[in-house]
Amino acid sequence: MIYLVLFGIIFTWSAIHPKDFFLWVLEVAPAIIGIALCIFFYRRQPFTLVTYTWCFIAAGIMAIGAHYSYSEVPLFNLIRDTFNSDRNNFDKMGHFVQGILPVLITQEVLIRNQVIRSPQWVNFLSVCIALSVAAVYELIEWSAILFSSETTENFLGMQGYAWDAQSDMLYALAGALLTLLFAKSLRRAIATSMRHANAKAERT
Repeated sequence: MIYLVLFGIIFTWSAIHPKDFFLWVLEVAPAIIGIALCIFFYRRQPFTLVTYTWCFIAAGIMAIGAHYSYSEVPLFNLIRDTFNSDRNNFDKMGHFVQGILPVLITQEVLIRNQVIRSPQWVNFLSVCIALSVAAVYELIEWSAILFSSETTENFLGMQGYAWDAQSDMLYALAGALLTLLFAKSLRRAIATSMRHANAKAERT
């Protein structure tokens, strides 16, 4: 509930005079869909606090990027100018988180439903799904060429970088692989959550 209230505040701010309303709709839609799914599955497929925290972080990044456009977030413009970089890298942070979240969700779904018992296969499949999500998102960005050129440029956030799509997927892969370093801790958290859920079900 705390995360929902906080995101509601960020979402309301994001919707006030965004840079481009159509761009705002495109960018914030995945966050709204993701939150709606979290609410829908809260009873039948609850997640650990770790996963809900990263859901909130990802949704917040999308809302901020939707308001300014990913290539013009002020804080990252300041970082760009301070370190004499040639681009605003807020979108790269978003894609890094885009690699983290699918791994967390996949791990929880596979382990809770006992789809696969081997931790190695759970890790492998979670990274594969994270990369699939990143690739699908790049295809969605590519399809933006059907819309106006200004909206397309802001939505893609390429900033003149020819290998933007490939680097986006690389950042997602880095986020996914980094998450695997904490896979054992995540599995312990999932097991604890499952025990608590089972004990609660027995009491009721």
